[in-house]
Amino acid sequence: MKKLFRFLVITIGVTVGVAAAAAAFVYVRGVPTYEPEKSNFVHVSSPASIERGRKLSSMLCANCHLDDQTGKLSGKRMLDAPPEFGIANSANITRDEEFGIGNYTDGELVVLLRTGVKRNGQYAPPYMAKLPHLSDEDMNAIISFLRSDDPWVQAVHTPAPPCEPSLLTKFLCNTAFKPLPMPKQSIASPDTSNRVELGRYLAHNLDCYACHSGDFTKMDILRPENSFRYFGGGNLPLNFEGKPVMTSNITPDKETGIGLWSEDTFVRALKYGILDGQDALRYPMVPYVQLSDYEAGAIYAYLMTIPPIHNSIPRN
Repeated sequence: MKKLFRFLVITIGVTVGVAAAAAAFVYVRGVPTYEPEKSNFVHVSSPASIERGRKLSSMLCANCHLDDQTGKLSGKRMLDAPPEFGIANSANITRDEEFGIGNYTDGELVVLLRTGVKRNGQYAPPYMAKLPHLSDEDMNAIISFLRSDDPWVQAVHTPAPPCEPSLLTKFLCNTAFKPLPMPKQSIASPDTSNRVELGRYLAHNLDCYACHSGDFTKMDILRPENSFRYFGGGNLPLNFEGKPVMTSNITPDKETGIGLWSEDTFVRALKYGILDGQDALRYPMVPYVQLSDYEAGAIYAYLMTIPPIHNSIPRN
């Protein structure tokens, strides 16, 4: 009996020691760096591409990068980042050549947006959206906008505060979250006449699934449908007061989701934040006024095709 007890004590001690050593290694190593992939992409700008790029950037970038003090995409504290991820500050993505992205090549920007790896090899933690499914046309539009004379991207010669990733973030970046591969083939734009196809494209590329699924740490960026509790809600981003706000179930479940909503009800909630005459959205969810009624309706059409999940989310 004493031998068995001694064996258990030694086993537990070794296990604890190994775990402590691994945690220390991850803490010291931090978020890993990688050799960035290469891209020869060169944007082709036009008034239409810049306008499209601003629309996409207003939905994809502005919520995190638009600083109220400068009125530009110069970076700020990301108040909605889950506290478990540490302190998250978005980068300065204005055209400043020292502190912004003015010295990035188009190819380096594409690699960052597609794979999550900066030109210095630093991996962008999970709170930065990655765009592996964005069409080449829309990628060109975003970069056209970032290179434009729009006031949002005019150079701001100020460095954004560095992030302070938590041990969990460092652990996830060393294990679960890795750089995404660059696409091997061109990515076509969706068939806009096919509402379900367009809706799926928008729901994935606007990162709707990431927030409205069940756990940020269990999302599958390359195969969003495999994310834990896909669109079934339950993630916990923070509001302006730093309090967690559970995301809603927007699957077609008729009891706990939006299965009984009409398309018009969904469009008004998504675009204007109104449901039955009352506020429908809670920060960090904001009204997507940039979407056309057709685009918002396409998202609804897609959501009605996914498997319903019975998951009751209390509204607060």
